[in-house]
Amino acid sequence: MIYSSHEGSGKKGEKTGSARVMGSGLAGICELAIFHPVDTIIKRLMNSNQKLSSGVVSQVLFLDSANAGIVEKAQTLYRGVASGAMYKISQRVYKFGGQPFLKDFFNQYLFANVHHGGSKTQEFWANGISGAFIGAGEVVLLPFDVLKIKKQTNPDLKKVPMIKIMQDIGLKGLYAGAVTTMVRNFFGSFSLFGVNSLVKESLKGKDKKDTSVFEFILSSTAGSVTSILVACPLDVVKTRLQSGKFDAAKTSMISAVIKIQREEGFGAFFKGSVVKVLTIGPKLIFSFTLAQYLIQLFDK
Repeated sequence: MIYSSHEGSGKKGEKTGSARVMGSGLAGICELAIFHPVDTIIKRLMNSNQKLSSGVVSQVLFLDSANAGIVEKAQTLYRGVASGAMYKISQRVYKFGGQPFLKDFFNQYLFANVHHGGSKTQEFWANGISGAFIGAGEVVLLPFDVLKIKKQTNPDLKKVPMIKIMQDIGLKGLYAGAVTTMVRNFFGSFSLFGVNSLVKESLKGKDKKDTSVFEFILSSTAGSVTSILVACPLDVVKTRLQSGKFDAAKTSMISAVIKIQREEGFGAFFKGSVVKVLTIGPKLIFSFTLAQYLIQLFDK
């Protein structure tokens, strides 16, 4: 399983909960500090409907600062970092810290008397299903993600306060792409937690209590890459809806898919996928590995 389960309650149970919150929260802070510029690049690539020739790459990546100096170009990659902090830290605490609690619940009540060919398979399903529901529930944090993407992809908003943007967008706009996000997260998080658990349990073996850092890295890599590829098509649709490329009030997930397919072809659903695996992959691997290791460490 991803994290060790403790029987009983009281101080030991409280310690386990605190370890999960602290470990996942610290992992989110470290991830944001290092990887926010990478996330900005990915979002701008996915939001662009231009063919990425050498003449337009700089404009797509650096927006209104395409002809500026190196420092100004670097600064534009940190747009949306404040809303990104609210989103990323709360997301990691909710996702990496919350999934083990739901997984423990499923193991206790759903899989207590069910054996799917062995403990590894049972843990795969328990981790995958709990991860899927936790991922779908991330939709409650969607306004923070919408604000971050708006800041990252719209140069006109770089000096506009977040409160003003929220008022202008409205509640419907803040939850633009909610259905797409839930579907994407459901399958993506199932892959992330399920594959991570399966690989880690295979590497660790039955009698070994703790998981090594190297084993965490390998299992997180397998889960993260699978999750990214599974979620990429819906991530493109989600980004288009949230950035304002489509009118979210009039465009459903299905109609957005049809429009992209008709105008840009099937390959558009995997725009930025290679860059995402090579850049967002390490980001997710880093934070997932760090969260799991810190939770194991703090739990002692």
